Amino acid sequence: MNIKSLCFSLLLPIAEIVYAQTNIEFDKFFSDSTLRLDYTFSGNAQSQTIGLKSNIATENWYGKRNHLPEIPLKGNGALRVIDNETGNVLYNTSFSSLFLEWLDTEESATDNISMEHTVLIPMPQKEANIEIEIYNHRGEICAKCSNKFTPNDILIKRPKHNNPYEYKYILYSGSPKEKIDVAIVGEGYTKEETDSFFVHAERAVQSIVSHEPFKSMQDKFNFIAVATLSEDSGITSPSEGEWKNTCFNSNYDTFYAKRYLTTAFTSLIHDALLNIPYEHIIVLANTEQYGGGGIYNSYTLTTAKNEYFWPVVTHEFGHSFGGLADEYFYENGDVLDSMYSLDIEPWEQNITTLVNFDKKWSDMIDKDTPIPTPVCEENEHVVGVYEGAGYCIKGIYRPLDQCRMRSNKVDYFCPVCVRSIKRIIEFYTE
Repeated sequence: MNIKSLCFSLLLPIAEIVYAQTNIEFDKFFSDSTLRLDYTFSGNAQSQTIGLKSNIATENWYGKRNHLPEIPLKGNGALRVIDNETGNVLYNTSFSSLFLEWLDTEESATDNISMEHTVLIPMPQKEANIEIEIYNHRGEICAKCSNKFTPNDILIKRPKHNNPYEYKYILYSGSPKEKIDVAIVGEGYTKEETDSFFVHAERAVQSIVSHEPFKSMQDKFNFIAVATLSEDSGITSPSEGEWKNTCFNSNYDTFYAKRYLTTAFTSLIHDALLNIPYEHIIVLANTEQYGGGGIYNSYTLTTAKNEYFWPVVTHEFGHSFGGLADEYFYENGDVLDSMYSLDIEPWEQNITTLVNFDKKWSDMIDKDTPIPTPVCEENEHVVGVYEGAGYCIKGIYRPLDQCRMRSNKVDYFCPVCVRSIKRIIEFYTE
């Protein structure tokens, strides 16, 4: 870890990010290896800070090699590699985190917590400045951290041991350096349950690639299953009095929401994937209890033995890979129903407050379709603007009445979600 760092909390409006230098050549500025950055996000609703916990170098880089200073979605945070000599952005990535969701809970008004967040970037060849920032629900910068990076820093961890877990490809479409690589790991599986994990991993891939646009673009993906092992079988469920010793310390009752299943320890997941080709992560939980969670460019976590596993794993992957928002809503409120400000356009592509709708799916709506669009039988498959989304019954709108991002009962993403996911796949592979 380089000691020359600057980390602070602030609250500033953030403008739309545009970079002119989009022709960055990968081989000129980066080595074919990965720099893993483990951060700690800390604070409360009033004040937040970011600290660099560790940086780890591993062999090979499996992420994007084109569009290096560009991002497909804004997310709730961003990390940039900045050239020391020119000030140009050499690499840019965006993400969301569990910590930023927590800031919108009542608990954050009085309590302080810390959560981990991990980002993978290609290894810079020269000294560079690495900047990370996170945004509140209004899209304003609330904390920022800057670290000077030196390639030959002796405190960068460089593990050499092999991965101890059994693994195999569920879907292999080609070289990991040319495809989008998704690692599937197990949570709450003992050694005796390894075969069961691989069966569940196969079902997860089958579900995802049965949905467009993954179905027609599955040749862009590799899915590799890594049979990570836990001491105990099953998952921690505090409201049920169940506490388990598992690989990634996941638990239900996140933010006191019974079915919200997450982990605050992202470094444990990445530790388990040493020397595995991966960019995105799916965690399968060995339990029948309903639940899950998906965080953009962080991870999907979902239960593998519940009756709704098939739709839920794809829904959560829609969050973590596609950056899609939940399209469902609660009539009586929810712990996350203040996540979106109604006077700001959300960054997610499948919901809108109509503040800046021209940047969403207005081009996909027939001129005769009313806005807002009434829910009725004749509009069942009509792209429009249907009120109720993002946990709110009023003021936030979805593109179609039903979609995989709203319901477990339908077997498709709406056309807006399909287009958004397709754009991300193309961003990473073209």
